[in-house]
Amino acid sequence: MTMFDSTKGALSKLLDEVVEGKIQLPDFQRGWIWDDEHIRSLLVSIARSFPIGSIMLLEAGGAAKFQIRPVEGIDQSQTRPAERLILDGQQRLTSLTQVLKLLNAVSTKNDQGKEVKLFYYIDIEKALIQNGSMEDAFFTVDHSRMLKTNFGRDIVLDLSSAQKEFESFCFPCTQILNSDAWEEGLMAHDPTKFARYMEFRKSVLNAFREYQMPIIELKKETSKEAVCLVFEKVNTGGVPLSVFELVTATYAADGYNLRDDWFGRKDGSITGRKRKFATKALLGDLEPTDFLQGISLLHSYEKRAEDIDNERTGKEVTAVSAKREHVLSLPLDVYKKWADKLTNGFFEADRFLRMEGFHSPRYLPYRSQIIPLAAVMVQIGERWLEPVIREKLSKWFWCGVVGELYGGAVETRIALDLQDLLAWIDKNDAPEPKTVIDSGFQPTRLDSLRTRTSAAYRGIYILLQRQGSRDFFWKAKMVDLDRDECKIDIHHIFPREWCETQKIEPRVFNSIVNKTPISYKANRMIGGKAPSKYLEQIQKNAQVQMSNNEMNDILESHLINSDDLRSDNFHDFYAKRRTLLIKLIENATGKEVLPGGGESPADDDVEEDLAEAV
Repeated sequence: MTMFDSTKGALSKLLDEVVEGKIQLPDFQRGWIWDDEHIRSLLVSIARSFPIGSIMLLEAGGAAKFQIRPVEGIDQSQTRPAERLILDGQQRLTSLTQVLKLLNAVSTKNDQGKEVKLFYYIDIEKALIQNGSMEDAFFTVDHSRMLKTNFGRDIVLDLSSAQKEFESFCFPCTQILNSDAWEEGLMAHDPTKFARYMEFRKSVLNAFREYQMPIIELKKETSKEAVCLVFEKVNTGGVPLSVFELVTATYAADGYNLRDDWFGRKDGSITGRKRKFATKALLGDLEPTDFLQGISLLHSYEKRAEDIDNERTGKEVTAVSAKREHVLSLPLDVYKKWADKLTNGFFEADRFLRMEGFHSPRYLPYRSQIIPLAAVMVQIGERWLEPVIREKLSKWFWCGVVGELYGGAVETRIALDLQDLLAWIDKNDAPEPKTVIDSGFQPTRLDSLRTRTSAAYRGIYILLQRQGSRDFFWKAKMVDLDRDECKIDIHHIFPREWCETQKIEPRVFNSIVNKTPISYKANRMIGGKAPSKYLEQIQKNAQVQMSNNEMNDILESHLINSDDLRSDNFHDFYAKRRTLLIKLIENATGKEVLPGGGESPADDDVEEDLAEAV
């Protein structure tokens, strides 16, 4: 049994139903955006009886309930309850409704992308040219119904009245489907033209009046998630809709404004979760889809536990999921049940990450990894502060970061990690989470980490700060400077310019092994000089005044061998620091770094940021 029917429908009848409101739009459909060129091409295709593609409609009143709205230009107060909803073909049906059924100028865009209001016409004589393409027959005039040149000073064509249309023998497209009044006017104005007009009516107008459009109609029994997925499959040419937009449309049908819940209201009557998250150091970039995925995790985890308690087995047991189709199927009551709890879960996740050394979303390796973390926080509450549990969470987190396991499509990993983490937390003999098991770091990966586009790169940056690295100029711990919003970044230890003069390859000196967190002030003093030179300059600076031992201590806090740096010995410095960085990673993940272990991502060959260029 299929969930759709295929048929054909007369274009004129379809447009009548659009005007009457029998055919409307689900609210997740975006606004009409077709430009003038597309519209004229559409009209030409119909005039020549060419196919313009099928449309897809959904029978209203079924399982998939959406907030609905009429097609642009249709007065909502004059419409009746919708019988069918447009899933595919919105722009074609809207364009044709605007041009053929409504009397107002059509809102569209010109070839420069500027919004304009145009009336559409057909040059009757050009349309009747034998073997003509009719491309030149269809044309537009502005809202004044005039064609002007010389910057609007000279009128080339005036169609501002029916009389002038008759004189120019130009037919308004608003009359294509019902031309009775226009024909009577032409007959009264110039009967000599009427025979020629009838040729036009027979060859062009009748093409519109007899045009049949293929229709695919989804039955009302089609599920909400199936409707949404079908919609995305057939709208590959447009901007993909987010899960949030689709869920917003479904909740609106039940009278709940999900957009207000997330974004708040301008009048301040509803704050919105986005604004609440923005008050936390690491949650400002959180997306509404992330939040919905967290809801899906908690709901499916609860359902799974219930199924197991009821002794269900196999496929009868609900799978924990954050996949798109499961998020789309979330009932409104489920969202309301978990929304506030999950909000607090994200707040706790923020606390955890700040304790791990993160203070800005700029260096957060993966936003997606916060989703299962927040869901775990909902389930365990403040138990996460217990030393053993926090240690487990920390190990899981850093394994995901250093192993670079949360890039790309991670819905399956998110679901597994929630289950594995909770089991691991509650039972000491439970196996480690899959992310911990899968995590592997090759020593050679250090050589290929070159920019902050890599999660491991960002992670090492934070680990260097967390273990106590201090600034070359300010002497203070980098983490404290970061908190105080002092301008710091990760920069070259052996400057780029110096390395180039020494014929050291960029792929080597651009590695994170040769980089460390440094303040903007210190980096400006380093410039392109040899380390032995810039260390001396910094130490003697009137605002610094630092002994060799003091500077050596600072260098050691960055895992830099001071002797190698003062002797400008790049290769010994690189080898020793590489070894120490591996130890730093091992301490964070609780896993030994073994040569050849795990899969190493491809080299990070992205160009250096300007801030990293010295």
